Amino acid sequence: MLELLSQPWPWYVSGPLIGLMIPLLLIAGNKPFGVSSSLRHICAAALPKISDYFKYDWKSESWNLLFVFGISIGGLISATLLENQEAIAISSETKSDLNQLGITNFEGYVPEEIFGWEHLGQPSSLLLLIGGGLVIGFGTRYADGCTSGHSIMGISSLSWVSLVATICFFIGGLICTHFLLPLILA
Repeated sequence: MLELLSQPWPWYVSGPLIGLMIPLLLIAGNKPFGVSSSLRHICAAALPKISDYFKYDWKSESWNLLFVFGISIGGLISATLLENQEAIAISSETKSDLNQLGITNFEGYVPEEIFGWEHLGQPSSLLLLIGGGLVIGFGTRYADGCTSGHSIMGISSLSWVSLVATICFFIGGLICTHFLLPLILA
Protein backbone atom coordinates (compact mmCIF):
# COMPACT_ATOMS: atom_id res chain seq x y z
CA MET A 1 0.00 0.00 0.00
CA LEU A 2 2.83 2.42 0.86
CA GLU A 3 4.39 1.70 -2.54
CA LEU A 4 1.16 2.68 -4.30
CA LEU A 5 0.76 5.86 -2.22
CA SER A 6 4.38 6.96 -2.68
CA GLN A 7 4.08 7.14 -6.48
CA PRO A 8 2.56 10.05 -8.38
CA TRP A 9 -1.04 9.32 -9.30
CA PRO A 10 -2.01 9.61 -12.95
CA TRP A 11 -4.17 12.52 -14.05
CA TYR A 12 -7.13 10.27 -14.84
CA VAL A 13 -7.32 9.26 -11.15
CA SER A 14 -6.41 12.49 -9.36
CA GLY A 15 -8.38 14.78 -11.70
CA PRO A 16 -11.76 13.11 -11.19
CA LEU A 17 -11.12 12.90 -7.42
CA ILE A 18 -10.59 16.66 -7.32
CA GLY A 19 -13.62 17.13 -9.58
CA LEU A 20 -15.81 15.12 -7.19
CA MET A 21 -15.15 17.72 -4.49
CA ILE A 22 -17.42 20.22 -6.26
CA PRO A 23 -20.68 18.22 -6.15
CA LEU A 24 -19.90 17.14 -2.58
CA LEU A 25 -19.45 20.75 -1.48
CA LEU A 26 -22.60 21.82 -3.33
CA ILE A 27 -24.58 19.02 -1.64
CA ALA A 28 -23.13 20.11 1.72
CA GLY A 29 -24.60 23.57 1.31
CA ASN A 30 -22.69 25.41 -1.42
CA LYS A 31 -19.51 25.69 0.62
CA PRO A 32 -16.66 27.51 -1.17
CA PHE A 33 -13.57 25.42 -1.84
CA GLY A 34 -10.19 27.04 -1.33
CA VAL A 35 -7.27 27.34 1.02
CA SER A 36 -6.69 31.08 1.27
CA SER A 37 -9.85 31.74 3.27
CA SER A 38 -8.52 29.61 6.12
CA LEU A 39 -5.98 32.31 7.00
CA ARG A 40 -8.85 34.78 7.34
CA HIS A 41 -10.69 32.31 9.61
CA ILE A 42 -7.59 31.90 11.80
CA CYS A 43 -7.20 35.68 12.09
CA ALA A 44 -10.92 36.05 12.87
CA ALA A 45 -10.65 33.45 15.62
CA ALA A 46 -7.42 34.78 17.14
CA LEU A 47 -7.59 38.54 16.51
CA PRO A 48 -11.21 39.58 15.82
CA LYS A 49 -10.73 43.15 17.07
CA ILE A 50 -7.95 44.06 14.62
CA SER A 51 -10.32 44.92 11.78
CA ASP A 52 -13.98 44.81 10.83
CA TYR A 53 -12.90 42.42 8.07
CA PHE A 54 -12.35 39.77 10.76
CA LYS A 55 -15.68 40.31 12.54
CA TYR A 56 -17.89 37.53 11.19
CA ASP A 57 -19.02 34.04 12.20
CA TRP A 58 -15.84 32.11 11.38
CA LYS A 59 -17.16 29.03 13.22
CA SER A 60 -19.63 28.37 10.41
CA GLU A 61 -16.59 27.88 8.14
CA SER A 62 -14.59 25.73 10.58
CA TRP A 63 -14.73 22.79 8.14
CA ASN A 64 -12.27 24.80 6.02
CA LEU A 65 -9.80 24.92 8.90
CA LEU A 66 -10.11 21.16 9.29
CA PHE A 67 -9.46 20.77 5.56
CA VAL A 68 -6.26 22.86 5.74
CA PHE A 69 -5.16 20.98 8.87
CA GLY A 70 -5.64 17.73 6.92
CA ILE A 71 -3.54 19.08 4.06
CA SER A 72 -0.76 19.92 6.53
CA ILE A 73 -0.89 16.52 8.21
CA GLY A 74 -0.99 14.81 4.81
CA GLY A 75 2.08 16.76 3.70
CA LEU A 76 3.92 15.80 6.88
CA ILE A 77 3.04 12.13 6.46
CA SER A 78 4.02 12.26 2.81
CA ALA A 79 7.38 13.89 3.55
CA THR A 80 8.28 11.43 6.31
CA LEU A 81 6.71 8.09 5.39
CA LEU A 82 6.15 8.21 1.65
CA GLU A 83 9.40 9.80 0.53
CA ASN A 84 10.01 9.06 -3.13
CA GLN A 85 13.73 9.19 -4.01
CA GLU A 86 13.18 9.07 -7.76
CA ALA A 87 13.90 12.15 -9.82
CA ILE A 88 10.83 14.01 -11.01
CA ALA A 89 10.09 13.26 -14.65
CA ILE A 90 10.59 16.48 -16.59
CA SER A 91 11.43 16.97 -20.23
CA SER A 92 15.00 17.26 -21.45
CA GLU A 93 14.23 20.74 -22.81
CA THR A 94 13.14 21.89 -19.34
CA LYS A 95 16.28 20.38 -17.79
CA SER A 96 18.38 22.21 -20.38
CA ASP A 97 16.65 25.52 -19.63
CA LEU A 98 17.09 25.01 -15.88
CA ASN A 99 20.76 24.08 -16.36
CA GLN A 100 21.28 27.45 -18.03
CA LEU A 101 19.87 29.08 -14.88
CA GLY A 102 22.25 27.10 -12.65
CA ILE A 103 19.79 24.45 -11.50
CA THR A 104 21.33 21.01 -11.97
CA ASN A 105 19.91 18.80 -9.18
CA PHE A 106 16.56 17.22 -10.14
CA GLU A 107 16.30 14.64 -7.35
CA GLY A 108 13.69 16.27 -5.11
CA TYR A 109 10.37 18.02 -5.52
CA VAL A 110 12.00 21.46 -5.45
CA PRO A 111 15.43 22.54 -6.70
CA GLU A 112 18.08 22.22 -3.98
CA GLU A 113 20.01 25.12 -5.54
CA ILE A 114 17.16 27.44 -4.54
CA PHE A 115 15.33 25.85 -1.62
CA GLY A 116 18.02 23.71 0.04
CA TRP A 117 18.89 24.59 3.65
CA GLU A 118 22.40 25.67 2.70
CA HIS A 119 21.06 28.07 0.05
CA LEU A 120 18.33 29.79 2.06
CA GLY A 121 20.63 32.65 3.08
CA GLN A 122 21.35 33.64 -0.51
CA PRO A 123 19.64 36.81 -1.73
CA SER A 124 17.98 35.07 -4.69
CA SER A 125 16.45 32.38 -2.46
CA LEU A 126 15.25 34.94 0.08
CA LEU A 127 13.77 37.06 -2.68
CA LEU A 128 11.91 34.07 -4.10
CA LEU A 129 10.58 32.91 -0.73
CA ILE A 130 9.72 36.19 0.99
CA GLY A 131 8.87 38.20 -2.11
CA GLY A 132 6.89 35.36 -3.60
CA GLY A 133 4.95 34.88 -0.37
CA LEU A 134 4.04 38.56 -0.19
CA VAL A 135 2.98 38.68 -3.83
CA ILE A 136 0.89 35.53 -3.46
CA GLY A 137 -0.73 36.87 -0.29
CA PHE A 138 -1.55 40.20 -1.94
CA GLY A 139 -2.82 38.52 -5.09
CA THR A 140 -5.00 36.13 -3.15
CA ARG A 141 -6.60 38.96 -1.22
CA TYR A 142 -6.93 41.19 -4.30
CA ALA A 143 -8.48 38.38 -6.38
CA ASP A 144 -10.70 37.38 -3.44
CA GLY A 145 -9.48 33.80 -3.56
CA CYS A 146 -6.65 31.47 -4.45
CA THR A 147 -5.95 29.32 -7.48
CA SER A 148 -7.72 26.28 -6.05
CA GLY A 149 -10.79 28.29 -5.10
CA HIS A 150 -11.15 30.14 -8.39
CA SER A 151 -9.87 27.47 -10.78
CA ILE A 152 -11.67 24.48 -9.29
CA MET A 153 -14.75 25.74 -7.48
CA GLY A 154 -15.30 29.06 -9.21
CA ILE A 155 -15.09 27.85 -12.79
CA SER A 156 -17.20 24.80 -11.93
CA SER A 157 -19.83 27.20 -10.58
CA LEU A 158 -19.67 29.14 -13.88
CA SER A 159 -18.29 32.25 -12.19
CA TRP A 160 -17.09 34.83 -14.72
CA VAL A 161 -14.81 36.40 -12.09
CA SER A 162 -13.14 33.04 -11.45
CA LEU A 163 -12.53 32.51 -15.15
CA VAL A 164 -10.84 35.93 -15.43
CA ALA A 165 -8.82 35.25 -12.25
CA THR A 166 -7.66 31.86 -13.56
CA ILE A 167 -6.58 33.39 -16.88
CA CYS A 168 -4.62 36.01 -14.92
CA PHE A 169 -3.01 33.29 -12.78
CA PHE A 170 -1.75 31.56 -15.91
CA ILE A 171 -0.50 34.80 -17.47
CA GLY A 172 1.30 35.66 -14.23
CA GLY A 173 2.87 32.21 -14.10
CA LEU A 174 4.13 32.54 -17.66
CA ILE A 175 5.59 36.00 -16.98
CA CYS A 176 7.34 34.75 -13.85
CA THR A 177 8.69 31.63 -15.56
CA HIS A 178 9.99 33.30 -18.70
CA PHE A 179 11.01 36.75 -17.45
CA LEU A 180 11.32 37.11 -13.67
CA LEU A 181 12.91 33.75 -12.75
CA PRO A 182 15.80 34.17 -15.22
CA LEU A 183 16.42 37.70 -13.85
CA ILE A 184 16.40 36.54 -10.22
CA LEU A 185 18.66 33.54 -10.82
CA ALA A 186 21.08 35.35 -13.14
